[in-house]
Amino acid sequence: MKLKRIHHVAILTDRYEESKGFYTGVLGFEVVNETYREERKSYKLDLALNGQYCIELFSFPEYKERNSFPESKGLRHLAFAVDDVESWIVFLQSKNVDVQNVRIDEITGKKFAFFYDPNGQPLELYEEN
Repeated sequence: MKLKRIHHVAILTDRYEESKGFYTGVLGFEVVNETYREERKSYKLDLALNGQYCIELFSFPEYKERNSFPESKGLRHLAFAVDDVESWIVFLQSKNVDVQNVRIDEITGKKFAFFYDPNGQPLELYEEN
């Protein structure tokens, strides 16, 4: 048996409209489908990047905060491949997104930087060039 690829990442939010605007308006994801599930009082927003389905954004009235500091066991962050980390940092800062300073991956020598979505989900820019 072989896995084919990662299909999607699911992200939970208590700030649905703000998160929807962040992922579509700031990061450039395209909306594939948006569904309100009355029985759960929850939205499910399917998002794609360059035509590839990759994020499910859920709103839930009942949730638990993610424990990031100190870091918790489990999914640590979601990384996005970019051509130019510094340009992305300038762009994100122009949208009032706090971004950490550029760091260098000590193994690959590639540039990367962390930032957070409106829910505190850790996100990473990783330069592929």
